[in-house]
Amino acid sequence: MDRASWETWAKRVERWKDSGLTAKEYAAELGIKAHSLTWWKWRLSSGAAAPKASPRRRGSAKRSTPGAAAPLTFVEMTAAAAPEPLEVVLPSSIRIRVPSAFDAATLGRLLDVLEQRR
Repeated sequence: MDRASWETWAKRVERWKDSGLTAKEYAAELGIKAHSLTWWKWRLSSGAAAPKASPRRRGSAKRSTPGAAAPLTFVEMTAAAAPEPLEVVLPSSIRIRVPSAFDAATLGRLLDVLEQRR
């Protein structure tokens, strides 16, 4: 995070406090998210110091035009395959489908109850 955005948010939060508006109302006026505003209020009040300006090395100046977006990297994300549920078939032909993320203790109690009913 750069110092400029820290200072920008500090000013926004200060103006919001002075406005008497709710976070939602003030954020709507600025066109920002209320959650961002309240997060920055918390961040700034937590005592964290603003980042120090980093020294620039010769030849490392940014060569982008004002307002230009940085290049983006896209990563393809796929949903994990849902594991198949387990199926328990008792000698009495009772079938129990158990999801892959089951609670072993609960399943054990269920099987005990079913065995007692035999």
